[in-house]
Amino acid sequence: MMSSDNSKSSANTLRSLIFTPSTSAHSPPSATLSVLDQLLLPHETKYIPIRCVQDAWSVIRTMQIRGAPLIAIVAVLGLAVDLTSYPSTIRQLEGLGVDEIKRVIVEKMEYLKTSRPTAVNVFNAMEELSTTILADSSLTTREELLSALMTHASYMLERDVSDNRSIGSHGADEILAKVDERTNVRVITICNTGSLATAGWGTALGVARELCSRGRMEGIACLETRPYNQGSRLTAYEILTEKMPNPCLLCDSMISSYLATKGSSNTVCIVGADRVCANGDTANKIGTFQLAIVAKEFGVDFYVASPFTTLDVKLKSGKEIEIEERPPGELLESSGAPKDMKCWNPGFDVTPAAYITGIITEKGVVRRSEDGTLDVEGFVEKMS
Repeated sequence: MMSSDNSKSSANTLRSLIFTPSTSAHSPPSATLSVLDQLLLPHETKYIPIRCVQDAWSVIRTMQIRGAPLIAIVAVLGLAVDLTSYPSTIRQLEGLGVDEIKRVIVEKMEYLKTSRPTAVNVFNAMEELSTTILADSSLTTREELLSALMTHASYMLERDVSDNRSIGSHGADEILAKVDERTNVRVITICNTGSLATAGWGTALGVARELCSRGRMEGIACLETRPYNQGSRLTAYEILTEKMPNPCLLCDSMISSYLATKGSSNTVCIVGADRVCANGDTANKIGTFQLAIVAKEFGVDFYVASPFTTLDVKLKSGKEIEIEERPPGELLESSGAPKDMKCWNPGFDVTPAAYITGIITEKGVVRRSEDGTLDVEGFVEKMS
């Protein structure tokens, strides 16, 4: 079972969540969960207790927690806590048979899927629980079913940290293979893809961490990422906490001038992903497509770093991705605009595969085929 310190693989100050399962072998499974309110960072550190699936849904929807991997983990752990420790749910399950309990679980899982529709990780996490736990006919009692669900939720938490470290290792190997062994790398990233977006370590920022650990990073620049400023609030916070070399914060609109004046052959862009389609088209935080266009214009490699579970080969291209539109107030309040101003506030954009150099996962790197395409579908088939 996972200890409460999910951040032991990263800096102790960067705990995105605290999960404490019961360690007693003589009592029913139970746990507590709290998550870091990321809307208050970097000026205030406050943890929010998650007691039920409604609490989990709320912190995901309001972006008090965010990042595709972390969203999935909080949904899974929130479900486990709800089923084993929330008094109202415990009363609801009393006297029900296993099949009836499974129907209750499915209803809660479907509800959690509605929290953030663009991020595929939640859907994949719920599907994994369905195929590994709900489909297991050997679980014939309520206690066996809930214990198995709690155990698997804890396993998924541990696996997230391990997978992130593997993403970092594969990414660093891929990037360093393209530069002289005496040359260090300058990284550019957008949004937040570090310990605060995962259970620990990070995806795109995890690659940067690995480069740092090898002494091969010259510097790192992060885009502020309007309108919620995940780059300036969260990534800058992580960069300074980790003491990464030569940090630099950029407004989103500065990237062209930055690469024109400060870009070089050792510069590389690394971003995260909320969904990657069969052809390599990638949905990520709004502004990523813009960064990819500019990177291509200046001949800068542009990598996507994401868990294998983010590869959604059921969708053939980015045209099939549902793009979440956020409330107008998020943009109006953060920009100082008049309250009655009309605005458009999509949470994500889709970067076409043509702008992407490669896709880094914990199972390896999707590189361009001889015909210049990214065969994500073939990679998934090979690695599954």
